[in-house]
Amino acid sequence: MSVDEFVESAGLFYERLGLSRTSGRVMGWLLAAEADSADAPELAEALGVAKSSMSVALRQLEQAGLIERFRVRGGRRDRYRLAEDVFLRAFRAKLAEFEGFRALAEQGLRAVGDDPARRRRLELMRDMYAFMMDRFPRLLDEWDALKERR
Repeated sequence: MSVDEFVESAGLFYERLGLSRTSGRVMGWLLAAEADSADAPELAEALGVAKSSMSVALRQLEQAGLIERFRVRGGRRDRYRLAEDVFLRAFRAKLAEFEGFRALAEQGLRAVGDDPARRRRLELMRDMYAFMMDRFPRLLDEWDALKERR
């Protein structure tokens, strides 16, 4: 597989997660390119997209906390790179989603009353997300410690 093929795969992958395909391609490029950063025109040229599409993609990625914008001293253009520890930060952000699912299940339990079948489905949902909220932070802490030893 070539880097170009990887970049396209990343575009499709991140698109399935809710980002634009261009945003996913930017992530793929930043992960696999020789350079660790690029400015918007460089990215647009490398990926063969319009500058306006690149601007939207970079804004989306920056707002999601996946990339950082910076300027080299004396430079005339902003540059973009992967955010520091981007994947650990992304997983930590998922914890808020776990709480949202658990709270939704609680709301459903109040709505369905005593019906055992409906309660069972909602209790499984609630309990799984409560379990994830309990265990997931420890798993991420363990990864963080392991990463420091690499």
